[in-house]
Amino acid sequence: MADVGPNLQRNRIHRALSRPNLLMGADRELVLVTGLAAVILIFVVLTLYSALFGITVWIVVVAALRMMARSDPMMRRVYIRHISYRPHYRPTSTPWRRY
Repeated sequence: MADVGPNLQRNRIHRALSRPNLLMGADRELVLVTGLAAVILIFVVLTLYSALFGITVWIVVVAALRMMARSDPMMRRVYIRHISYRPHYRPTSTPWRRY
């Protein structure tokens, strides 16, 4: 087999196209949704306690989302795909297993 290495065309893949879309170290959509829920909680109830509770809940949820993104940045998409494929794949060790 001949060496075809120098004749191959190389294309650069920019880093922004291949890395996950994170905000504050967590999944962008989940951070924005939790921030929106916290803001809605704060402005609907309009008390000091609801503001403290909303900010606390948002900080705790963002910390949990950051830990999730640190282990796997695509975990949300993998879980959504897992849920959509659940009816097709039975949770058994083999397809011939009796129930």
